[in-house]
Amino acid sequence: MLKKIPHTYVIIFLLIIVCAIFSWFIPGGEFERERVVVNNVEREVIKTGSFEFTESNPQTWQVFSAFFDGFVNTANIIAFILMIGGAFWILNESKSIDIGIFSFLKFSKKLERSKLVRKLGVNNIILTGIMLVFSLFGAVFGMSEETIAFTIIFVPLAVSMGYDSIVGVSLCFVAAALGFAGAFLNPFTVGIAQGLSDIPLFTGIEYRLFMWMVINLVGFTFILRYASKIHKNPGKSPVYKEDAYWRQRNENTSEDFVHSVPRGAWISFGSLSAFLILFSLFYPINHLKLGNSELSIPAVPVATLLFIITGFLSLRKTFHYFILNLLLFTIVFLIIGVMGYGWYVMEIATLFLALGIFSGIASGKTANQITYLFIEGAKDILSAALVVGLAGGIVVILEDGRIIDTLLYYVSQSMEDMGKVGSVSVMYVIQTFLNIFIPSGSGKAALTMPMMSQFSDLIGISRQATVVAFQLGDGFTNMITPTSGVLIGVLGIARIPYDKWFKWVAPFIVILFFLGFLLLLPTVLMQLSGF
Repeated sequence: MLKKIPHTYVIIFLLIIVCAIFSWFIPGGEFERERVVVNNVEREVIKTGSFEFTESNPQTWQVFSAFFDGFVNTANIIAFILMIGGAFWILNESKSIDIGIFSFLKFSKKLERSKLVRKLGVNNIILTGIMLVFSLFGAVFGMSEETIAFTIIFVPLAVSMGYDSIVGVSLCFVAAALGFAGAFLNPFTVGIAQGLSDIPLFTGIEYRLFMWMVINLVGFTFILRYASKIHKNPGKSPVYKEDAYWRQRNENTSEDFVHSVPRGAWISFGSLSAFLILFSLFYPINHLKLGNSELSIPAVPVATLLFIITGFLSLRKTFHYFILNLLLFTIVFLIIGVMGYGWYVMEIATLFLALGIFSGIASGKTANQITYLFIEGAKDILSAALVVGLAGGIVVILEDGRIIDTLLYYVSQSMEDMGKVGSVSVMYVIQTFLNIFIPSGSGKAALTMPMMSQFSDLIGISRQATVVAFQLGDGFTNMITPTSGVLIGVLGIARIPYDKWFKWVAPFIVILFFLGFLLLLPTVLMQLSGF
């Protein structure tokens, strides 16, 4: 008889207990920190050579309070998940996304008429195209938290196409993570790491573009092979049972729908158009940052004009198409906001909340009906939000136990008396190991790069190679570490148990980990531009 697999909450709580046990055996320690300005942003960094052992602070009853503290520390992600869940429940009630999926599937069948497309596989082309877009987003502006919102769109799409929720998560979250690992213009990892290492921003971009392409080639191949296996036999999916939720939801949606345009749809269109016109007058020119360069274009006015034209045309048919158009331009303004104004989870959650409210108005719902739908959506996604807080408790125990700095000190000492290849490989392992406990790319850069870059000078390694070791070590394990609020949030929304995800993604991470080693070798064995 098979043993019952522990619940995700149980697994994470056991990890909290293990970290608390570590705090009894690993001595306390801390580095001195100072404030420095990096890329026009003030950040706290470690002073090299400042480590001192301190009095230990073994954790006991704190394993229970860690949930509360983790909840507080990850409050922004938790609020983001609840707001996204509520907004998309309103959107789902209109059946617009389901109708959009039906239309998409019809369109994909028409593509099969082409011999070339049929030979390559229309689904392979579609999946690769979607993943390429999200990988590009991860490489250029570090898309991460945003994938939580897209999970609700791509999981039901993948299941409708005959795949599973793992494929759906791979389309957005995994693809963005691959781009994040091979980033060439990401200001939150490459930009900060280079700034802290006193390297001109985004130099060495040629080799990083090569890494991005190689990582995508390997990653996409792995995902497409898995997707093909599931498409042939959906029962082989490790989450086939869990995906019953998505299959049932798709079955409950009829392809036939009533073409109607409630008065609320015109009210929604008119009020949004007026707001966007006003917004365009205040921001006629938008400065979008792309790596180290800045592009000044009238992005908001152009997007506003296109929204008014397409919104009017969609309302000539049905409010469902208008809501889909509203979703499309929500994504457009999300990109403008992130690249031009540094939007983060608060602004993005606000944007999607507005999407939900105006979708409800366009559907002809009353204020009370919209409110009840939002509450239902928040309740449906609550378990995902709670597990993010619980996972945050792991970091709380490590920090309160005063052992994070000690671990960082120990692993940095392990690089002594090694050659160039050995040293850069150890740096890569260290960054990978630390990412389990410090999933924030910018936070880990501030902690490790001042020390790593100076150490690389002593052993004759290019600082650029050190940045690459950080970049690769920071990227891959984001797809598996239970301390990542984004990963846990995505899995919660997709209804994928962490243990099943771990079994699926672990071989993938091993492949990517060794690929990272191979990509590191040229940084110390070859003369590369910018290195």
